[in-house]
Amino acid sequence: MPKDGKQYDRSAEDLGNIVALEHVNLQVEDQGLTMLFYISGLGLTRDPYLMTSVDNMWVNVGQSQFHLITGKPQRLRGRVGLVIPDRGALLARLQRMKKPLEGTRFAFAEHGDHVATTCPWGNTLLVHQPGGFGRMQLGMAYVEFDVPPGSAKPIAKFYREIFETAAQVDEAGEMPAARVAVGPSQQLVFRETKAKLAAYDGHHIQVYVANFSRPHQRLIERGLVTEESNQYQYRFEQIVDLANGKPLFQIEHEVRSMTNPLYARPLVNRNPAQTNRNYVPGRDGWVAEPLAPEMDDPRMAAQQRRFEAATRRRQAAE
Repeated sequence: MPKDGKQYDRSAEDLGNIVALEHVNLQVEDQGLTMLFYISGLGLTRDPYLMTSVDNMWVNVGQSQFHLITGKPQRLRGRVGLVIPDRGALLARLQRMKKPLEGTRFAFAEHGDHVATTCPWGNTLLVHQPGGFGRMQLGMAYVEFDVPPGSAKPIAKFYREIFETAAQVDEAGEMPAARVAVGPSQQLVFRETKAKLAAYDGHHIQVYVANFSRPHQRLIERGLVTEESNQYQYRFEQIVDLANGKPLFQIEHEVRSMTNPLYARPLVNRNPAQTNRNYVPGRDGWVAEPLAPEMDDPRMAAQQRRFEAATRRRQAAE
């Protein structure tokens, strides 16, 4: 027993076999407009090392990415949930993008727990403040798909049995949703809707898995693998009802092993508040704010409050 008698939920720290949601891949029509929305508006960071030409842009958000390929625009049938700190600064950046993105589908609106944004081609990104997704302070917290009625329960079962990852059905909203754990503070959400679903246009997501071979074998047995990419990767598109093989939802999964050379590659994230007019040496890179005190130590909590007060005073002075 802990000295203070507190009980801990040890299962809260468990990870399933899917260990990271690494990227969402979408085609975009114009890399200039893409730069304005994702980099200038959202305040994210173009990867400085890979895909630096005009045919593809990798955009870093914490330890995840958007892969944005030049081509016929694609629409994700749902929404992507991001965590980006400083709502005020985000809104100011988006406001400045109104004129440059005029004539596109760009839009944004404030809501109680998020800012809803629409990219120039109609994709919806919901931006949350840190605090609601574990320790995540900058990152891709979830990808939420709209799926047919009655599919949430068998979709959750598909991920539990094929990928050995935690998945449950959430009945709290107006329509049920399958919530699938895909990394620390990351989820795939499949929310049932009565609305007509758009046709699948080829966009995809990419995940890393700890045990690479067992899910592959189960997918092979059901004829679901669509590509044997290389030693470290395979792909599939159809999520099916394991009871009868009926297709439930189509979304390509790029499945990678943790031995893939790109796994846990350090991603550059800039500090979007840094400009040539207010430049402070050493603050080009984004740095997370102090995390909540650990070990329930009241001395650490007091130290945390002093640090936060000092930080506010410094920011006010700047």
